[in-house]
Amino acid sequence: MQHIWTSETGRIAKDMRTSILATRGRRQARCPRHQWQRRDNGRFPLSSRPVPRVVFMPRLSSVAAVPAPVPAADTASRPRGEPQPAERFALAVDKSPIDGLGVFAAESIPARRKIGEMRGEIVPVREARRRIEGRRRIHVVEVTDKTAIDATKSDCALRHVNHSCAPNAVLRIRQGRAEFYAMRDIEPGEEICADYGESHHEGRLRCRCGAPNCKGRL
Repeated sequence: MQHIWTSETGRIAKDMRTSILATRGRRQARCPRHQWQRRDNGRFPLSSRPVPRVVFMPRLSSVAAVPAPVPAADTASRPRGEPQPAERFALAVDKSPIDGLGVFAAESIPARRKIGEMRGEIVPVREARRRIEGRRRIHVVEVTDKTAIDATKSDCALRHVNHSCAPNAVLRIRQGRAEFYAMRDIEPGEEICADYGESHHEGRLRCRCGAPNCKGRL
């Protein structure tokens, strides 16, 4: 269809253009165009935008160097992912005045600190009890109703912890581990002992700890 331009059509177009310009002028009067900035999908006046906080950075020469943390001796040379050593403090195995071999502190051990844990073969309780039948010295700890740690063939020093009725350490079973903690400050050269409590000896073995409060039997 052909559009015919008439005087009436021109008048209507002129009136529409005048109306549009008037509307645009009223908008610019309320808020000048230069006061608007496009942000995301909307418009926000500059007066409502948060004023950035100016931070003055000091020169590097005026900042004291922060020393790097010194890693512990046992973690500095240990590859990542390797388990921690069984002994947390220096220990020595030597002849014990109580019975057989014992484990002695080679350095001061503060109270309530973890001395280490006894490690060995994880076996069922039934198998562990079968292995200790007829033995006088055993290195087995039952950690759950179903599993036990047999340290008979282990090189862990804490498997030589002897019983004492006046102990300086306590045995704790935590998450399937047999851990020893210091009950008081332990001096270098002092033998580490723990109260066995109930044992497979069932009172048939004479206690030789020599403590004033010795129970006499294990």
